[in-house]
Amino acid sequence: MSYHNPVLLKESVDGLDIKEDGVYVDVTFGGGGHSREILKSLGSNGKLFAFDQDEDALVNVIEDDRFTLINENFRYIKQFLKFYGIRKVDGILADFGVSSHQFDKAERGFSTRFNADLDMRMSKKNMVSAYSVVNEYSFDDLRKVLFQYGDLRNANAMANKIIEKREEAKIKTTEGLKEVLKQFLPQHKEHKILAQIYQAIRIEVNQEVQVIEEFLLQTPDLLDAGGRLSAISYHSLEDRLVKRFIRAGQFEGEPEKDFYGNVDVPFKKVGGLIVPSREEIKENNRARSAKLRIGVKL
Repeated sequence: MSYHNPVLLKESVDGLDIKEDGVYVDVTFGGGGHSREILKSLGSNGKLFAFDQDEDALVNVIEDDRFTLINENFRYIKQFLKFYGIRKVDGILADFGVSSHQFDKAERGFSTRFNADLDMRMSKKNMVSAYSVVNEYSFDDLRKVLFQYGDLRNANAMANKIIEKREEAKIKTTEGLKEVLKQFLPQHKEHKILAQIYQAIRIEVNQEVQVIEEFLLQTPDLLDAGGRLSAISYHSLEDRLVKRFIRAGQFEGEPEKDFYGNVDVPFKKVGGLIVPSREEIKENNRARSAKLRIGVKL
């Protein structure tokens, strides 16, 4: 099985409108599929930097003088590019969410298919794991995580049940968590609801929403005029952040206007929302919820 089957590969890379001698960043390297595609369009003077906080991704490093892989969270994009002497880039590609490899490696605890320790950390350096969230969060925090990140209508009752059970014994494994919440898992919907529970905990463990916000806020400074942002999201929360940021340069409310009524925004959207074709979803089921948005720096 491949490390990761890149989603919307052609569409997201085409969205960068690559210049041969440009500088590009793939902030979610994974199996390197998007990076390899970008390199195909770069000339000998082009440069590509990639980020991945997961140590497992290092095995996929591309041996190419134009390529540099940075084993860090992309929330630190500006800081690490500065370290390499890069202050402006021509394009940034982001493919948010979890790689197929992370789902398929049982011991990482991301998948509903395997029993594993409650982990779900994208980087082993992360101090917070799924175990911490399940066993140490207060009722209010647990409820908020399950409701906001999992869209779970039973969030209150689920949080109550977790707290009640963990007082008897710590919940250590994914199977243990499933057992605790079994009353909320009707047979015909078990997989769907479990996936929502796992998603909620994973987003919290890896601070995925905060990371995307921090990253997006740095992109206007990093991109040269005419540079492109090409971002793939899988969850409505992520997609909303990208959509609002490209439209308004902020995550809430309307953009501010100057004295003359002109709106000062960093991006102009390129085209409309792009989703995978039926053929792609048929070949790669994990592509089904993907949404691609592209913005050009003004």
